[in-house]
Amino acid sequence: MSNVPQDMLDGISGALAKEGAVLQLILVTFIGLSCYNVAELVILVPATFRRWRGLYFWSLLVTGVLGVVPYSIGFLMKFFTQTDSVLSVTVLTIGWWTMVTGQSVVLYSRLHLVLRDERMLRGVLQLIVANVIILHVPTTILTYGANIVHSGDAAWVNGYNVMEKIQLTGFTIQESLLSTLYVIETVKLLRLGADVTSRPDARIIMYQLIGINCTIIAMDVLLLGLEYANFYAVQITLKGFVYSLKLKLEFAVLGRLVDLIQGSRHPISIAIADTLPLCSMQRPPETPDQSEDTRYDQAEPKDFLSPPDGGRVVQRRMLVKTGNASLLAT
Repeated sequence: MSNVPQDMLDGISGALAKEGAVLQLILVTFIGLSCYNVAELVILVPATFRRWRGLYFWSLLVTGVLGVVPYSIGFLMKFFTQTDSVLSVTVLTIGWWTMVTGQSVVLYSRLHLVLRDERMLRGVLQLIVANVIILHVPTTILTYGANIVHSGDAAWVNGYNVMEKIQLTGFTIQESLLSTLYVIETVKLLRLGADVTSRPDARIIMYQLIGINCTIIAMDVLLLGLEYANFYAVQITLKGFVYSLKLKLEFAVLGRLVDLIQGSRHPISIAIADTLPLCSMQRPPETPDQSEDTRYDQAEPKDFLSPPDGGRVVQRRMLVKTGNASLLAT
């Protein structure tokens, strides 16, 4: 093992030996809150969906249960217990893969609600897959190298430090791009029909959607700032809590979007809303039955031609008198 400053090793390939009791308590609290948020999702998501299927449903649950929880527990084992490094690093790495990429899949899985461009949707999916190879794989190799194979070696620790910043920057850009795309397309959707924008709560819901997505971007930027400030232990511990909170906010975003879409009578909005498997928000009932003649009158164009001279309308048929004969025209 090379001579490496202890502050470089703390959190990367060692325990939090230098951190005070107060900070360690705060880090444990964040880990506990992460698991609590996931527990809430495990209860709320199955109770909200009518059918337990679909990419959004399973990506939301898998990201929380197999992502946030193992990630948080893995760092709890690594920082605060004497657990073997192989076990703790393996648990947190599995959780990290599932949590980070799973979050992007959650964003992607409901993007089709507001985006109809198949080519762009395919490009988003290709971006997610490419970043798995470009960012996950090298970081995992360096994680095992700095913690197990070459534990404490300066070259591996330095390499991990560099790659950690690269991967966090890459995933922040990816998720910010998805959230920005979602906001832009949502605003476009809200402007499609006058019946949507005329609703008294439409503008409020629009601001909430934009605000929540901006909050998600801000949390990613916060993690990025902590990483570049070299607050490694705080950043990676806070990350689990941030991702669990982002999952809850994503769940709220979809709920507000469904509420707005299903409250609209715009044909496109109705078509989109009918594809959603949520049972907590139902489409408003149809307007009271109207008589056939009333519906017909409403359907007629405004420039409907008047019958010719001498004619009269009888049950939507026009009787035209011509001499001794009568012609019935429809």
